[in-house]
Amino acid sequence: MAIPLLIVESPTKARTLSAFLGNRYCVKASVGHVRDLPNNAAEVPEAIKGKKWGSMAVDVDHDFQPYYVISSDRKGTIRELKAAVKEASEVLLATDPDREGESISWHLLELLKPKVPVHRIVFHEITEEAVRDAIRNSRELDRNLVDAQESRRILDRLFGYQVSPVLWKRVAPKLSAGRVQSVAVRLVVEREEERKGFRKAEFWNLEAKLRGGDREFTVTLVRVGGKRVAIGKDFDSATGKPGNGGVAVLDGASSTALAETLRSHLPWEVTGVEEKPVTQRPAPPFTTSTLQQEANRKLGFSADRTMSAAQRLFDDGVISYHRTDSTSLSDKALQESGRTIRGMYGDAYYGGPRRYQTKVKNAQEAHEAIRPTNFSLVPDKAGSRFHPDGARVYELIWKRAVASQMADAKLLRTTVEITAAGEGGIPCLFTASGKVIRFPGYLRAYVEGSDDPTADLGDRETLLPDCKTGDRVSLPGDEAALSLLDLSPKSHETTPPPRYTDASLVKRLEEDGIGRPSTYASIIKTILERGYVWRQGKALVPTFTALVVTAFLKEHFRTMVELDFTGRIEEKLDLISNGALERLAFLREFYLGDGNGWPGLKSLVERDAWGDYPSIPIGDDPATGRRIAVKLGRFGPYVQRGEGGEGNTASLPAGLAPADFGLDEALKLLEEKSAGPRNAGVDPRTGLKVYVMTGRFGPYVQLGETPEKSKEGAKPPKGTKLPKPRRASLPEGESVDGITLETALRLLSLPREIGLHPDDGAEVVSNFGRFGPYVKHGDDFRSLESEGQVFTISLDEAVELLRQPKRGRKRTFGAAKKAALKELGANPAGAPIRLLDGRYGPYLTDGVVNATVPKGVPLESITLENALEWLAGKAAKGPSKSPAKRPRARKGKGKGKS
Repeated sequence: MAIPLLIVESPTKARTLSAFLGNRYCVKASVGHVRDLPNNAAEVPEAIKGKKWGSMAVDVDHDFQPYYVISSDRKGTIRELKAAVKEASEVLLATDPDREGESISWHLLELLKPKVPVHRIVFHEITEEAVRDAIRNSRELDRNLVDAQESRRILDRLFGYQVSPVLWKRVAPKLSAGRVQSVAVRLVVEREEERKGFRKAEFWNLEAKLRGGDREFTVTLVRVGGKRVAIGKDFDSATGKPGNGGVAVLDGASSTALAETLRSHLPWEVTGVEEKPVTQRPAPPFTTSTLQQEANRKLGFSADRTMSAAQRLFDDGVISYHRTDSTSLSDKALQESGRTIRGMYGDAYYGGPRRYQTKVKNAQEAHEAIRPTNFSLVPDKAGSRFHPDGARVYELIWKRAVASQMADAKLLRTTVEITAAGEGGIPCLFTASGKVIRFPGYLRAYVEGSDDPTADLGDRETLLPDCKTGDRVSLPGDEAALSLLDLSPKSHETTPPPRYTDASLVKRLEEDGIGRPSTYASIIKTILERGYVWRQGKALVPTFTALVVTAFLKEHFRTMVELDFTGRIEEKLDLISNGALERLAFLREFYLGDGNGWPGLKSLVERDAWGDYPSIPIGDDPATGRRIAVKLGRFGPYVQRGEGGEGNTASLPAGLAPADFGLDEALKLLEEKSAGPRNAGVDPRTGLKVYVMTGRFGPYVQLGETPEKSKEGAKPPKGTKLPKPRRASLPEGESVDGITLETALRLLSLPREIGLHPDDGAEVVSNFGRFGPYVKHGDDFRSLESEGQVFTISLDEAVELLRQPKRGRKRTFGAAKKAALKELGANPAGAPIRLLDGRYGPYLTDGVVNATVPKGVPLESITLENALEWLAGKAAKGPSKSPAKRPRARKGKGKGKS
């Protein structure tokens, strides 16, 4: 007997559905997209290979007809689905409930050509009730949604395949452009340019430590003689000068003098106490964007990692659909969350039902917010069911959804004002603020940015002692309500605008209507993989490649990388999805122009004049007056002085932040390149010189000279392969400046032959690899606990380690993973400063620059200020040679996708 065939995208989702639909339905998975535009030249159909537009597989001469091909790894899936269709009573297309899912259903329909009834079903959670409801309310395929998705795909193909070749010819090979990708890169680049143009300003104020009863608290000077004391926002970031003449700007000398004066003019007086009740409301349940932002802030997850975890949770049927920009909850979810809140926290904590309005541009309100499908599945009980990432993401989703329906938090905010008399009786006003939680409400379940809401409640309180207007402040021992324990000048510096993180970039993309919930993670993943951006901790740092490409696109394709243009494209795609705009008219306007100022993509790429090859100016060499600039070449970015030539060019090492690279750094790099590699000494065994060098892929040591350069001007005969000198990369955390001859020879001795394994007589070796230090026997590897073991582990110890079962990969070495001897705080860019124990002694790191602790300095005495000073000194000696993470090399020709 024939039964319905239900087709979903994911095999995991298929298994989940089969578990409760049983043998009444045949559930199959398409395993994602089954058909797409050709990915490479080999996939282009023979019939169009000779066409001018053939590589794009979009016929721009005949209504933008796309030529789709079946993905090579989906042909078996299609055969299986065709066989299943022949046995089916009907076909239910149950791909994801968005435009992309609608498009996949259309492609399946085109390929399978079923002769039985076909229905489209949509559900936003994988539960038996939701699926059966979707089957009862099946519909026809929505061609408007399909047209919107296919228009996006064609548009992105036109942009990528027409603009990318211009970059190859006018900038450098293997670059890529994309409609959304290039705009995201522009945002990251412009933030870096703001940082480079930033001028630091120093400002001071006073802090007084007071005690009242058994409580100590700090008050800060905020006004002097009627003028507000300057804070960071009062200074112009481009000049470092105060932009507001109506503020009092204190320096070190004036703040010290003022502190002395105020100490001699005790007692001070409490001149104001204000208590103000504050109501704090919960945030709405997660959308795709807010989930990615919070997971990045709270868990440190990238957008891509968050979405992978959420996809597994959705496929397992425990959360609703995770690609959404809606904050609304269904009536069923509102009822279930209410029952859960009353049961876990009590009736007083239920504040619902709360209904939230989405404030995002072009939101699709047909979707729900991301929520649990079963609120009784609390995180403590659910954790063991999931992958570790899934458990942590599920906990976020559950707590945020529950908290969104809980009662408001009630707080009492207290402000105390204390007035002291300065020279000539000039009043100086100090203030302190305190906060008491009277009723925690939703804070019992969820606090943004906190892993433990219960513990965090205490941290959110700042208690001030009881005091009243007229109370005096005097020295300890005097009869006064408050005692002055300390009064100190405090120095502060303005900080440059922070670099984007996954969280802040996703937020910006959403605010400007760039992309859609389903694309945020792929946008960030793409710009990382294509070498336009790299990570420094959580920060997204642009490469010089990104700067050059963005400068070129802004000059020649300015409109196409404007935020509002990209946002208008999204709005028009929305109109197509609603049936309010015809797909062909949209594509014609984009490609051929609108006759109203927009010339169209075709005319932009077919222009004749492109000007000079782009570069990024750094400055002028003070000795010669010649211009110094960063350019792109076949092997990546390099710095050039004047017209280049011997001694006037140098490759830029990977992991170099453009904002930290100025004229001094460029001159030093050119000087080092001109001087050649550093000679660490002579190998006593071979008599060859040992060099410490930096290449495109980082620092390394080399034994002997490179053969091509051993004789001036001598070149090997054509086809002759000269032996390469022995080389060894520096371990993570090591820099060229700290490498001695002894260290270099030890590295060059690797792999170290420890001995012969007693079981089979095969060699056992130790070495450094991609994942750190290891021992190896044949194809069997084991990680070592420390870098030093590479040189010290004995054969017996190595054999014992190799006989132990493999453990999960857990690195305990290198600057990124070592347990810190001391966490010192963060630098102005937000990167954590850590004191670590290296193979050659303790050192400091911010994740990019490493600085050895000076000999004789007690580790317990090191402060954040010391660390910043030593790291700045190390950075000033030249670009970092050992970045924590280097940009990945680009693969293939990188034809553009957004």
